[in-house]
Amino acid sequence: MENQPRPSWTEYFMSITELVAQRSTCIRRKVGAILVRDKRIICTGYNGVPKGIQHCLDVGCMRQQLGVPSGERHELCRGLHAEQNAIIQAALHGVSIEGTTLYCTNMPCSICSKMLINAGIVKIYFKEGYADSLSKIMLDEAEIPYFSLGEEK
Repeated sequence: MENQPRPSWTEYFMSITELVAQRSTCIRRKVGAILVRDKRIICTGYNGVPKGIQHCLDVGCMRQQLGVPSGERHELCRGLHAEQNAIIQAALHGVSIEGTTLYCTNMPCSICSKMLINAGIVKIYFKEGYADSLSKIMLDEAEIPYFSLGEEK
């Protein structure tokens, strides 16, 4: 048997975000997020509607029906973002996320970035960008480093 190299910690956690994203019920984009401290997963989240609400898979996408472009009018959506759900899961279980690193399949939007800044997240890794330039402006000002699959901002 040939010795295969182990994935780096970043590769490992990013691959887990892709698995978490598969739970999403969003029609337009499946997003996964995990918050990690000391190489341990603190909580996970994926995008979708609040509990007890019909899934977009079942009733359709309001944003699609209204023709809302990606990255705009975040309030016109039935769902929560993966980062928001990860923060909520930590809060529900009484777990502090201060000092954690976010791994996410997408760059956080400006709303999620504001939440992550105030929650004390210290670093962000993401796979794909997102059409919301305000998030990078705020993260830069808050001095929270963010990286796209190993590329420094």
